[in-house]
Amino acid sequence: MRQDLAMATETTPLTADRFAATARAAGATGPDSVLAEVGTELINRWSEPQRHYHTVEHLAACLELVGDEPAVALAVWGHDAVYDPTAADNEERSAVLTAELLTECRLPIAVIEEVTRLVRLTAGHSVAPGDRNGALLADADLAVLAAPWPDYVHYVAAVRAEYAHVPDELWRIGRSTVLQSLLALPTLYHHTPHLESPARANLRRELSSLTPTPPPG
Repeated sequence: MRQDLAMATETTPLTADRFAATARAAGATGPDSVLAEVGTELINRWSEPQRHYHTVEHLAACLELVGDEPAVALAVWGHDAVYDPTAADNEERSAVLTAELLTECRLPIAVIEEVTRLVRLTAGHSVAPGDRNGALLADADLAVLAAPWPDYVHYVAAVRAEYAHVPDELWRIGRSTVLQSLLALPTLYHHTPHLESPARANLRRELSSLTPTPPPG
């Protein structure tokens, strides 16, 4: 990883040219105009109004964290390209869209397959032993979990805003399920193991806040 911070604090501005440069590094042979159009479409998608956490800021932070790994960086660009808080298949839809866009850019088939595999991995962040690319992407996507508590609270509030349509009780149930699934992972971080303890502490603290206190007596 380029950085081992819980959250990237300095980011390179997101432009279509930045996407195009990454695509070229990964082997894209499409026209410059097509790469620019694809980059612009992705930035526009990450700028949609329903997003409060899954925004261009999250995209930029993840790109800084994965560094100069073209296939992983392309997976970062694609991993939340489709984000509908009312849907349960965003990762799959993002993978399909990413494959279509990278095909337009004329990326090698092997690269497209690897990128879409990585996008699908973000559905559960379960990384197999030896999967370096998967570990880089998962670590970057989950880095916010190890942020200082005030920043973590801000992150949770942003996610809650994306799910404003969900009643509080259903939110508590759904969010608790997500937290428990993350805590059940044998390892949250593979390249930044020192983030493991603060992340798990944050997850447990939030989970405790979502668990109703039983009445006395």
